[in-house]
Amino acid sequence: MEIEERRDSEDLTIPDVLPLLPIRDVVVYPYMILPLFVGRELSINAVDKALAGDRLILLATQKDINDEDPAPDGIYQVGTVAMIMRMLKLPDGRIKILVQGLAKAKITEFENEKPYYQVKIERLVENPIPEQSIENEALVRTVKDQLGQIIALGKAISPEVLIIVENMQDPGNLADLVASNIGLKVEDAQSLLETLDPIQKLNRVNEFLIKEHELLSMQVKIQTTAKEEMGKSQREYYLREQLRAIQQELGESDGRSEEIAELRKGIEQAKMPKDVEKEALKQLGRLEQMHPDSAESATIRTFLDWMVDLPWSKSTRDSLDIKKAQKILDEDHYYLKKIKERILEFLAVRKLHKKMKGPILCFVGPPGVGKTSLGKSIARAMGRKFIRASLGGTRDEAEIRGHRRTYVGALPGRIIQGLKQAGTNNPVFMLDELDKLGSDFRGDPSSALLEVLDPEQNFMFSDHYINLPFDLSNVMFIATANQIDTIPRPLLDRMEVINLAGYTEEEKLEIAKRYLVPRQIKENGLSEKHIAFTDEAIKTIIASYTREAGLRNLEREIGTICRKIAKKVAEGENRRFMINVQNIARYLGPPKFIREPEMEKNEVGLVTGLAWTPVGGEVLYIEATVMMGKGGLILTGQLGDVMKESAQAALSWIRSKNKELQLNNDFYQTSDIHIHVPAGAIPKDGPSAGVSMTTALVSALTKIAVRKDVAMTGEITLRGKVLPIGGLKEKILAAVRAGVKTVIIPFQNEKDLEDVPKQILKKVKIVPVKEIDEVLKIALVEFPKAPPTSKTVSAKKKGATGKLLVTPPTGIVV
Repeated sequence: MEIEERRDSEDLTIPDVLPLLPIRDVVVYPYMILPLFVGRELSINAVDKALAGDRLILLATQKDINDEDPAPDGIYQVGTVAMIMRMLKLPDGRIKILVQGLAKAKITEFENEKPYYQVKIERLVENPIPEQSIENEALVRTVKDQLGQIIALGKAISPEVLIIVENMQDPGNLADLVASNIGLKVEDAQSLLETLDPIQKLNRVNEFLIKEHELLSMQVKIQTTAKEEMGKSQREYYLREQLRAIQQELGESDGRSEEIAELRKGIEQAKMPKDVEKEALKQLGRLEQMHPDSAESATIRTFLDWMVDLPWSKSTRDSLDIKKAQKILDEDHYYLKKIKERILEFLAVRKLHKKMKGPILCFVGPPGVGKTSLGKSIARAMGRKFIRASLGGTRDEAEIRGHRRTYVGALPGRIIQGLKQAGTNNPVFMLDELDKLGSDFRGDPSSALLEVLDPEQNFMFSDHYINLPFDLSNVMFIATANQIDTIPRPLLDRMEVINLAGYTEEEKLEIAKRYLVPRQIKENGLSEKHIAFTDEAIKTIIASYTREAGLRNLEREIGTICRKIAKKVAEGENRRFMINVQNIARYLGPPKFIREPEMEKNEVGLVTGLAWTPVGGEVLYIEATVMMGKGGLILTGQLGDVMKESAQAALSWIRSKNKELQLNNDFYQTSDIHIHVPAGAIPKDGPSAGVSMTTALVSALTKIAVRKDVAMTGEITLRGKVLPIGGLKEKILAAVRAGVKTVIIPFQNEKDLEDVPKQILKKVKIVPVKEIDEVLKIALVEFPKAPPTSKTVSAKKKGATGKLLVTPPTGIVV
């Protein structure tokens, strides 16, 4: 910016009406020359108007710099009349103008706002400067000195401006020049523009200079302090190096030497494999040569700490007393015969073969059946440490294999961390929620587990952080999952899958009496003298307040009763509370589960099916109805593709058997068939509902009711064959819970009845079938009789002989 010599006020003629150019983030003073970029339409029109006339325009600062279309009240009333000296059009549509401030002016009226602001102005003339006085001259010198000081502290001001300042004696011009170069806020600069007293204006500029001087001084002080600290650190580094050299010459030891010696001793005591020990000693040598404050030194020290703490050769002795192990397993868990037998087999083989590899087991079952607690019981029976790692939601491969040591904050994976926590190389390591692993751009954790869970590979497991082989063959890995569908096949192939089905009512009763009730009584601060449960009360809780494969809700309900009794005991009721069938609703409210209304009577088109879910078996009611229509098949209830195909296969089989079922040949053309599976918000899929859908359709078409106490499961083919299904035990348990008396199963699933407890098989009649005809004979109240074929029969009547033609009936009797 430049300052021109002051013109005589009589020589400057300014019109009373001028176009207005609102400007942002800057205040223009008289005699300033500066470039402006104009882009708004109103502003461009104002510039064009000025250029078309005497090139004069009023420059006024707007109050809000973000306002794209400022209103008259958003513009300061005092501005500067300027002359447009040059104008240049830019490629982006804006224009660049060079303006020179001439005089101050005040807006008195806005004449129009479109297509540009045009305002009436009143010229403002500064107060006359009083006679030269010592005070004024001292003020001018002070301002010049302050300006020089802030320049010395680093304030960037043009040298040309300094020359002009040195030769300037007018207080008003000096104040304007300094104010326009020290970077004032818009509000402060505008207040100076509106000040008409030169001495007062110069005093305010002096105050701003003093404030700026203090800020710059503080900034210089901070920078100097930072440099001193940096110099101090370098000085300490050299002194420490000199001290280290002196101590080496004198043969004296320091803390660093003691640390190295301790690490060396730890490596020797860890009894690592030779290759591992060689690498550890190599890294220890590198650490010894490094400066202790370097970043790599800290990385190597952490690595060596992990190497020393890992149980390379530490192991616990297995408890190989088979009877004692069986006693512990029976104490901790009721039933679970297959799992207990598998653990005892492992201990027996271990007793005979000392160097056998640890098994990889996978417990699959619904929530609450005791998979996780079973792992703790196994560790206790074997005398091993127990470590649990929850894998639910894990998406990063580094969670299993660890991070490379090159990364900041790197750590080993969950496997190595668990072994360090256990302190032995043969713990029982439980990988919980294996079916809930995820994967994303950071890798696939399930693929990283392939090496961990393979007995043929895990004796050379390499973690990315350790980057050395660690023997996992002695670890007994136990994985848990609610379902195996989401577990990758290669990973599933490496494990021995053991299914844990839901508990029967009798098993739940025994578990509640042995474990749940005593535990809840203790956890709620009670004792057996305060509360007791009858067997019938526990059965009522199981049947009417819970409906699950596991035991979690059962324990919650027992805990609810114990808390209510604890409240009464705390209030002073000192007596023994007996929980029985009569008073159980007082503590738990009305029953949550009651007998389904569909089971009350035999109905047409309503069949009880059986389904498997990740949380156990469920009863699935299938409804079918027939209406007048054009042969449409309607399927509702959130059915999957496989289940829809089962319905289509069932309809095709019925069409092929219309004669045997006494149906019209064109029944599928004159009627619409609707199949619905209630609980429509829950997705359902699978082929095992084929038999149920076929029975429902036959019942709806023939108007013959289905027996209410019969449930069924099985896949159907177009030939009417009944194919095997999965989850038989869970389905039979669900049928028993629902009060079903007869369960129809595929003939090929008869072998799976070994897994069903005998007391359950006593409560329900199991009927294996091969053909759908066998299902209909059992499930329907009466089986549709096949009509006789057209033939000639002899009619023997009294005194008459002849032939009678019997025509088979056609159509459905309604």
